[in-house]
Amino acid sequence: MAEKYKEITANDIRAAADRIRPYITRTPLVYSPALSEKTGAEVYLKLENLQAIGAFKVRGAANKILTLSDEQKKKGVSTFSTGNHGMAVAHIASKLGIPATVCMSSHVPEVKVKAIKRWGPTVLQNWESQDDAGVYCYELQEKEGVTVIPPFDDKEIICGQGTIALEIMEDLPDVDTVLVPLSGGGLISGIALGTKFARPDAKIVGISMERAAVMIESLKAGHPIEMPEEPTLADSLLGGIGLDNEYTFDIVRDMVDETAQVSEKEIADGVAYIMENHKVIAEGASAVGVAYAMREGNIRPGSKVAIVVTGCGIDMKTVKEILDERY
Repeated sequence: MAEKYKEITANDIRAAADRIRPYITRTPLVYSPALSEKTGAEVYLKLENLQAIGAFKVRGAANKILTLSDEQKKKGVSTFSTGNHGMAVAHIASKLGIPATVCMSSHVPEVKVKAIKRWGPTVLQNWESQDDAGVYCYELQEKEGVTVIPPFDDKEIICGQGTIALEIMEDLPDVDTVLVPLSGGGLISGIALGTKFARPDAKIVGISMERAAVMIESLKAGHPIEMPEEPTLADSLLGGIGLDNEYTFDIVRDMVDETAQVSEKEIADGVAYIMENHKVIAEGASAVGVAYAMREGNIRPGSKVAIVVTGCGIDMKTVKEILDERY
């Protein structure tokens, strides 16, 4: 079997769940009366915005860092991130007393930069893209011996994110559709594997923004490609998938049943919808699943749907602009 991801087992994801349990929040799966009425389905929101850092990324970061040797922990870790993964690495490193460096593109919103700095890492923001920040991280690994904690294309990261699927199925055993924001693919890879190990017929849908959706364009091309980043409300979905991608491209190609893209207006509508109907603040990337579900005909009536709400890293100025345009 050429695809490297086939080495990942259901036991790997269960082991990740046991490993990270002391460091994460077991988030609720909340019924959405408004979306259920709108779609004719049973629709639930998996509220990963309730993690301590406000985003699901803490799961993968915790699983990866906890598998490092004592010597690796002593030398420290580094990562490249559009925001939430950097915060997750900084948070877990802080809890474990490990030095951390976070490298980011200049497009990361200030609200996320401040949130990362709260946990005390060294923060560098000298690049135009996440890919360039990643190059520097690996240079740092060569020079100083730190361990790079990649944001998505890594077995332990994928297994950590896959623990979300285990929780969804505990709370909704007959779930048949899971809507997941799609960027580098670490989240959807873990959820697709974790879900389909138990429910092979479940439908996994990956949703991106219209602007610079690198994974979707790579799937069209048949191989990983690079694209320039573009401004988007779903800024957490920015970044490439790596031309030497080992895991997530193959998993998304083979295990994700459908991909879709939503417009900037639809994303903003999704942010407003979650806020109005659930009193939950969600960042643009978190709202793409809701935006997809709000489109007529996308959700099969009678189905049981879980939408992953990934995080709440949005500044209040943007929230105000969204609400002012709609109310």
